[in-house]
Amino acid sequence: MMAEESSFAVNKTKATLGEIEVAPEVIEVISGIAASKVSGVYAMHGKLSSGVSELFGRVDHKKGVHLTSDEEGLKVDVYCYLNYGVSVPKVSLELQKKVREQLIQMTDIELKEVNIHVVGIVPEKTELKDLFSFDDEDGEVD
Repeated sequence: MMAEESSFAVNKTKATLGEIEVAPEVIEVISGIAASKVSGVYAMHGKLSSGVSELFGRVDHKKGVHLTSDEEGLKVDVYCYLNYGVSVPKVSLELQKKVREQLIQMTDIELKEVNIHVVGIVPEKTELKDLFSFDDEDGEVD
């Protein structure tokens, strides 16, 4: 289930000056930037269109991050490529920690879960364009 709420309250207690709310896209962008800065992360995983955009210099900071909300709380799924030779468990734990810390620091919103999905390990001399195939969504070549 996707994050259905249009925004999330930053502080549950009513402030005398009014409410503070954060849009789900902001949470995804903060998570994406935090994740991409972790050592050992080669790139975030996005759809073909975001990969092509990045080749032309436009960065989609929320790519590879999916926010969901349910009765348990907010959950973030991070999809990324890691560099060859890194410790997958170590980098994944660092990703969870950095995403959680950055969201608390910037928004005071605590995540219930930060799930890391390693979609690939990238050899040392791979270029960004090599990560994106030009197959259609079903994986079949036109």
